[in-house]
Amino acid sequence: MSVALQRRQAKKEAEEALSRLQEMAREQAERFAPYATQAKEAAALRIQQARGWTAPRLQTAAQRVEDTVAPRVAELLTTAAQKVEPIPAAPRRRVPRALVYVGVGAVGLAAVYAVLRLRQAAQDAEWQANLESAREQVRHTREQLAEKARQTRERFRGGSTPASEAEASPETVSEGSSELNGRVTR
Repeated sequence: MSVALQRRQAKKEAEEALSRLQEMAREQAERFAPYATQAKEAAALRIQQARGWTAPRLQTAAQRVEDTVAPRVAELLTTAAQKVEPIPAAPRRRVPRALVYVGVGAVGLAAVYAVLRLRQAAQDAEWQANLESAREQVRHTREQLAEKARQTRERFRGGSTPASEAEASPETVSEGSSELNGRVTR
């Protein structure tokens, strides 16, 4: 026998077996249908009874959990949430650009003012030194003049006359003029 023929024959036998099994299943279904319906109704009744018995107990348990366990669980969850929560970053406040410019300008003006004050202080110190030098020169000149006046008085008292003074040598006059700070008097 060929392979194709064997396949057809095996297929036919399988179909016949299937149809027989289907027929047996129908017969059994018809026979067990009333029992299945009865079992279904009994199961529905038992389920209804179980629900009636369970519902009040679940309600009571829920009330007890809500009154006793829930606050504790809520507190634990709140504490855990606070511990887990990340530390918020500080809000970054931006300074307005105009305020930055005003601040930089104020600092610049303060620096310029400080430099000018330092220059003024240095100039004042220089003027003070020059003033002291000038006072020292005036004091020295006054002392020289006082000495010359004393010497002149002594000459007049000692017997010198103005005529003899006029006849004084030219080197004495030039010497006296240098002592009087460059001034020549007659």
